[in-house]
Amino acid sequence: MSETQTQSFSIDALRAGDRAEFARLVDAYSAPIYRLGLKMLGNPQDAEDVLQNTFLNALTHFADFEGRSSISTWLYRIASNEALMLLRRKKNTVNLDDFQPEDAEETPLPEVFVDWSTMPEDELLSGESKKALDTAVKKLPEALRMVFLLRDIEGISIRDTAEILNLTETNVKTRLLRARMFLREHLSTYYSERLTREEKKDG
Repeated sequence: MSETQTQSFSIDALRAGDRAEFARLVDAYSAPIYRLGLKMLGNPQDAEDVLQNTFLNALTHFADFEGRSSISTWLYRIASNEALMLLRRKKNTVNLDDFQPEDAEETPLPEVFVDWSTMPEDELLSGESKKALDTAVKKLPEALRMVFLLRDIEGISIRDTAEILNLTETNVKTRLLRARMFLREHLSTYYSERLTREEKKDG
Protein backbone atom coordinates (compact mmCIF):
# COMPACT_ATOMS: atom_id res chain seq x y z
CA MET A 1 0.00 0.00 0.00
CA SER A 2 1.30 3.46 -0.88
CA GLU A 3 2.48 6.02 1.63
CA THR A 4 -0.51 8.20 0.72
CA GLN A 5 -2.96 5.45 1.62
CA THR A 6 -1.42 4.95 5.04
CA GLN A 7 -1.69 8.59 6.10
CA SER A 8 -4.11 9.32 8.92
CA PHE A 9 -6.76 12.01 8.76
CA SER A 10 -9.17 13.29 11.40
CA ILE A 11 -12.69 12.45 10.24
CA ASP A 12 -14.13 14.62 13.01
CA ALA A 13 -12.13 17.59 11.78
CA LEU A 14 -13.21 16.99 8.19
CA ARG A 15 -16.84 16.71 9.22
CA ALA A 16 -16.47 19.96 11.16
CA GLY A 17 -15.18 21.73 8.06
CA ASP A 18 -11.57 22.09 9.19
CA ARG A 19 -9.93 23.78 6.20
CA ALA A 20 -6.40 22.79 7.14
CA GLU A 21 -7.32 19.10 7.41
CA PHE A 22 -9.21 19.25 4.11
CA ALA A 23 -6.24 20.94 2.44
CA ARG A 24 -4.00 18.16 3.76
CA LEU A 25 -6.39 15.57 2.31
CA VAL A 26 -6.44 17.33 -1.06
CA ASP A 27 -2.65 17.55 -1.08
CA ALA A 28 -2.33 13.82 -0.31
CA TYR A 29 -4.78 12.51 -2.89
CA SER A 30 -4.81 15.02 -5.76
CA ALA A 31 -2.02 13.32 -7.71
CA PRO A 32 -3.35 9.72 -7.62
CA ILE A 33 -6.95 10.79 -8.32
CA TYR A 34 -5.86 13.00 -11.22
CA ARG A 35 -3.75 10.12 -12.57
CA LEU A 36 -6.71 7.74 -12.33
CA GLY A 37 -8.95 10.20 -14.19
CA LEU A 38 -6.33 10.83 -16.86
CA LYS A 39 -5.72 7.14 -17.54
CA MET A 40 -9.46 6.37 -17.56
CA LEU A 41 -10.47 9.28 -19.77
CA GLY A 42 -7.28 10.14 -21.68
CA ASN A 43 -7.92 13.87 -21.48
CA PRO A 44 -6.29 16.34 -19.04
CA GLN A 45 -9.39 18.55 -18.82
CA ASP A 46 -11.62 15.56 -18.08
CA ALA A 47 -9.14 14.37 -15.45
CA GLU A 48 -9.23 17.83 -13.89
CA ASP A 49 -13.04 17.65 -13.81
CA VAL A 50 -12.88 14.28 -12.07
CA LEU A 51 -10.41 15.69 -9.54
CA GLN A 52 -12.48 18.79 -8.77
CA ASN A 53 -15.79 16.92 -8.63
CA THR A 54 -14.31 14.25 -6.36
CA PHE A 55 -13.24 16.73 -3.71
CA LEU A 56 -16.35 18.86 -4.08
CA ASN A 57 -18.46 15.74 -3.61
CA ALA A 58 -16.37 14.69 -0.61
CA LEU A 59 -16.56 18.16 0.93
CA THR A 60 -20.35 18.18 0.79
CA HIS A 61 -20.77 14.59 2.03
CA PHE A 62 -18.34 14.22 4.92
CA ALA A 63 -21.34 14.09 7.25
CA ASP A 64 -22.46 10.92 5.47
CA PHE A 65 -19.08 9.21 5.80
CA GLU A 66 -19.55 6.56 8.49
CA GLY A 67 -15.96 5.37 8.61
CA ARG A 68 -16.77 1.76 7.75
CA SER A 69 -14.20 1.98 4.94
CA SER A 70 -10.95 3.93 4.85
CA ILE A 71 -10.95 7.54 3.69
CA SER A 72 -8.83 6.50 0.68
CA THR A 73 -11.33 3.82 -0.36
CA TRP A 74 -14.16 6.33 -0.03
CA LEU A 75 -12.35 8.92 -2.16
CA TYR A 76 -11.43 6.40 -4.84
CA ARG A 77 -15.05 5.26 -4.96
CA ILE A 78 -16.18 8.84 -5.57
CA ALA A 79 -13.46 9.37 -8.18
CA SER A 80 -14.29 6.11 -9.96
CA ASN A 81 -17.96 7.02 -10.10
CA GLU A 82 -17.14 10.50 -11.40
CA ALA A 83 -14.91 9.07 -14.15
CA LEU A 84 -17.48 6.48 -15.20
CA MET A 85 -20.33 9.01 -15.21
CA LEU A 86 -18.26 11.29 -17.44
CA LEU A 87 -17.61 8.37 -19.79
CA ARG A 88 -21.34 7.64 -19.92
CA ARG A 89 -22.11 11.24 -20.81
CA LYS A 90 -19.46 11.28 -23.50
CA LYS A 91 -20.04 7.85 -25.04
CA ASN A 92 -23.38 6.70 -23.66
CA THR A 93 -22.11 3.13 -24.01
CA VAL A 94 -20.42 2.33 -20.71
CA ASN A 95 -21.93 -0.65 -18.94
CA LEU A 96 -20.31 -1.93 -15.78
CA ASP A 97 -22.35 -5.12 -16.11
CA ASP A 98 -20.60 -6.15 -19.32
CA PHE A 99 -19.03 -8.96 -17.31
CA GLN A 100 -21.62 -10.72 -15.20
CA PRO A 101 -20.76 -12.53 -11.96
CA GLU A 102 -21.19 -15.89 -13.66
CA ASP A 103 -18.23 -15.03 -15.89
CA ALA A 104 -16.04 -15.90 -12.94
CA GLU A 105 -17.14 -19.51 -13.21
CA GLU A 106 -16.28 -19.62 -16.91
CA THR A 107 -12.77 -18.25 -16.50
CA PRO A 108 -10.36 -20.49 -14.55
CA LEU A 109 -8.37 -18.36 -12.12
CA PRO A 110 -4.67 -19.19 -11.83
CA GLU A 111 -3.29 -19.74 -8.35
CA VAL A 112 -0.64 -17.09 -8.94
CA PHE A 113 -1.26 -13.79 -10.76
CA VAL A 114 1.53 -12.16 -12.71
CA ASP A 115 1.31 -8.76 -11.05
CA TRP A 116 2.25 -5.76 -13.19
CA SER A 117 3.00 -3.81 -10.03
CA THR A 118 5.97 -6.14 -9.31
CA MET A 119 7.76 -5.26 -12.55
CA PRO A 120 10.99 -3.30 -12.09
CA GLU A 121 10.07 0.39 -12.01
CA ASP A 122 12.72 1.39 -14.54
CA GLU A 123 11.28 -1.19 -16.95
CA LEU A 124 7.62 -0.38 -16.40
CA LEU A 125 8.11 3.38 -16.47
CA SER A 126 10.77 3.66 -19.17
CA GLY A 127 9.67 6.06 -21.87
CA GLU A 128 9.11 3.51 -24.63
CA SER A 129 7.55 0.82 -22.43
CA LYS A 130 5.28 3.31 -20.65
CA LYS A 131 4.01 4.65 -23.97
CA ALA A 132 3.25 1.14 -25.20
CA LEU A 133 1.48 0.25 -21.94
CA ASP A 134 -0.54 3.47 -21.90
CA THR A 135 -1.67 2.85 -25.47
CA ALA A 136 -2.75 -0.70 -24.61
CA VAL A 137 -4.53 0.40 -21.42
CA LYS A 138 -6.61 2.90 -23.41
CA LYS A 139 -7.91 -0.02 -25.49
CA LEU A 140 -9.19 -1.89 -22.45
CA PRO A 141 -12.98 -2.00 -22.01
CA GLU A 142 -13.93 0.50 -19.30
CA ALA A 143 -15.02 -2.16 -16.78
CA LEU A 144 -11.62 -3.86 -17.08
CA ARG A 145 -9.62 -0.63 -17.28
CA MET A 146 -10.89 0.67 -13.95
CA VAL A 147 -10.00 -2.56 -12.14
CA PHE A 148 -6.54 -2.66 -13.72
CA LEU A 149 -5.80 0.98 -12.89
CA LEU A 150 -6.91 0.68 -9.27
CA ARG A 151 -5.15 -2.62 -8.58
CA ASP A 152 -2.05 -2.67 -10.77
CA ILE A 153 -1.29 1.03 -11.29
CA GLU A 154 -2.46 2.54 -8.00
CA GLY A 155 -1.53 -0.57 -5.99
CA ILE A 156 -4.88 -0.84 -4.21
CA SER A 157 -5.63 -4.26 -2.75
CA ILE A 158 -8.10 -6.71 -4.27
CA ARG A 159 -10.31 -6.26 -1.23
CA ASP A 160 -10.36 -2.46 -1.40
CA THR A 161 -10.80 -2.46 -5.18
CA ALA A 162 -13.86 -4.66 -4.73
CA GLU A 163 -15.23 -2.24 -2.14
CA ILE A 164 -14.54 0.81 -4.31
CA LEU A 165 -16.33 -0.68 -7.33
CA ASN A 166 -19.03 -2.53 -5.36
CA LEU A 167 -17.91 -5.88 -6.75
CA THR A 168 -17.05 -9.21 -5.16
CA GLU A 169 -13.37 -10.04 -4.80
CA THR A 170 -13.87 -12.90 -7.26
CA ASN A 171 -15.26 -10.47 -9.83
CA VAL A 172 -12.28 -8.17 -9.32
CA LYS A 173 -9.86 -11.07 -9.83
CA THR A 174 -11.73 -12.17 -12.94
CA ARG A 175 -11.73 -8.70 -14.48
CA LEU A 176 -8.10 -8.24 -13.51
CA LEU A 177 -7.19 -11.52 -15.18
CA ARG A 178 -9.07 -10.51 -18.34
CA ALA A 179 -7.36 -7.11 -18.32
CA ARG A 180 -3.90 -8.64 -17.94
CA MET A 181 -4.58 -11.19 -20.69
CA PHE A 182 -5.83 -8.38 -22.97
CA LEU A 183 -2.74 -6.28 -22.28
CA ARG A 184 -0.39 -9.22 -22.68
CA GLU A 185 -1.86 -9.90 -26.11
CA HIS A 186 -1.64 -6.25 -27.19
CA LEU A 187 1.88 -5.82 -25.85
CA SER A 188 3.26 -9.07 -27.26
CA THR A 189 4.09 -7.49 -30.61
CA TYR A 190 5.84 -4.55 -28.98
CA TYR A 191 8.02 -6.70 -26.72
CA SER A 192 8.75 -9.16 -29.51
CA GLU A 193 10.01 -6.35 -31.74
CA ARG A 194 11.95 -4.85 -28.85
CA LEU A 195 13.62 -8.19 -28.07
CA THR A 196 14.58 -8.59 -31.72
CA ARG A 197 16.15 -5.12 -31.72
CA GLU A 198 18.12 -5.86 -28.54
CA GLU A 199 19.35 -9.19 -29.89
CA LYS A 200 20.55 -7.53 -33.07
CA LYS A 201 22.27 -4.84 -31.01
CA ASP A 202 24.01 -7.46 -28.83
CA GLY A 203 24.98 -9.47 -31.86
